[in-house]
Amino acid sequence: MLLDSIRTQYDSLSKSEKRVALAVLEQPELAIAENITALAKKAEVSEPTVVRFCRAIGFDGWQAFKLKLAQGLALSPGTGESPMLEDMAADIVDKVCNRSINTLLDLRNSLDANAIEKALQVLGNANTIEFYGQGTSGIIAADAQHKFFRSGVPTVAYSDPHIHSIAASLLKKGDVVVAISQRGSSLSLLRSVQLARSSGAAIIVLAPSGTPLAELATILIPIDLHFHTDPYTPISARLAHLVVIDILAVGLALRLSPERRKKMVNAQKALQKFDLQFDSFLQAPLKN
Repeated sequence: MLLDSIRTQYDSLSKSEKRVALAVLEQPELAIAENITALAKKAEVSEPTVVRFCRAIGFDGWQAFKLKLAQGLALSPGTGESPMLEDMAADIVDKVCNRSINTLLDLRNSLDANAIEKALQVLGNANTIEFYGQGTSGIIAADAQHKFFRSGVPTVAYSDPHIHSIAASLLKKGDVVVAISQRGSSLSLLRSVQLARSSGAAIIVLAPSGTPLAELATILIPIDLHFHTDPYTPISARLAHLVVIDILAVGLALRLSPERRKKMVNAQKALQKFDLQFDSFLQAPLKN
């Protein structure tokens, strides 16, 4: 949603542009109903500053920004209430599930299909694929490696900044790095991505647009979602990143050559056979 994108890019705006951002975030419906003069007056800035704000967050001007804002508000089902100390179990179920559902709806409405297509083309031609992430994003990177290695392309995931910096320096043209970050500003991750670029690798970034990491991308898949910082709610951006990884994994599998698809099927059959053998072992009577 556009409001989430404004929140994500807020720190990168100038002082006067931040005034416009706050005015929009405080009363987005009013920003749609009024003209540029009224918004400039409310933010205590000039009309050209409003136009600069629109361009700073990726729009040609005021009208394009206003149209996108109106569309976003019409499509958004709302973020839902935050969990409260007095909530019963049923309330917690509703609130956490609603927030996750709303996150995925926002993702579906905002995800750039062209960026996904470009990423799939690069991944389909990759010699190796390396996933980099730290903290929660490191867990997402490990999940991605687990899903992608079945495609037959050598894959690995690194969450230790020292290790992925060394790995990045050893890459070459034809290799691909998928850098995952919920904030896009980790210095160690930025360093590794810079090393990977210098080595000739293609860089696919899953991060908010307008961030330092996004600027280093060969292909950016922007995930511009608002971070819920209350301690009782999972970070919604994590769920969005996992779904984008699923989209890329499924898309890559569908584009594999017949030989690679056959290998994927054989790997799945081998896993199912192992599960059956293990079940039989568990059910067998113990011998004294």
